[in-house]
Amino acid sequence: MTTTEQSLPLRERKKLRTRQALAETAVAMFTERGFDATTLDELVEAVEVSKRTFFRNFTSKEDVALTAIKQLWETYLGVLAERPPSGPLLGVLKDALLTTIGRMDDYWYRQFLPTVRLTEECSPLQAHTLRYCAEVKTEIIRVLGLTPGLEQRLLVEVVIGAWNCALAEWSPSGERELLPVLVDRAFAAIPAALALE
Repeated sequence: MTTTEQSLPLRERKKLRTRQALAETAVAMFTERGFDATTLDELVEAVEVSKRTFFRNFTSKEDVALTAIKQLWETYLGVLAERPPSGPLLGVLKDALLTTIGRMDDYWYRQFLPTVRLTEECSPLQAHTLRYCAEVKTEIIRVLGLTPGLEQRLLVEVVIGAWNCALAEWSPSGERELLPVLVDRAFAAIPAALALE
């Protein structure tokens, strides 16, 4: 149990554990049996909760499957909102990503790569992920207080691209300490990548 979890009231800790059990079991079952082949009834039965409890935590099977991905970007948006941007925005967005990674707990690290691999193999989840990614990009621009124009959208696309490149480099090992190093390296490589001939 993390320090943050310990500071929560008992009822909130129970809710968090239920939510984590649903997300973890969903990713495992969807990976093993297939997303479409796994019913919501089977999922809630495996976790021993009601459908009502499920829908208090998640809106759909897609939603529960993407828990780790959504946790990352919700934390990222929260980090961005904590302090007004100062200096070049590419650096601000990179620093916020590194701060976000630093806030992720062991549970997240255990769940994230299996979630990413599941979404890569499952068409319904790919579509859901693309929609969610578009929402996050729009929200990043809003949180920064920018007017959404070509340059602002391009900046966010570069950030997401750098993240995806770092993630591709990281995913074979999944070593926790390596992820921030690869994120830093991906951002540092942007100028050279843009200058390629």
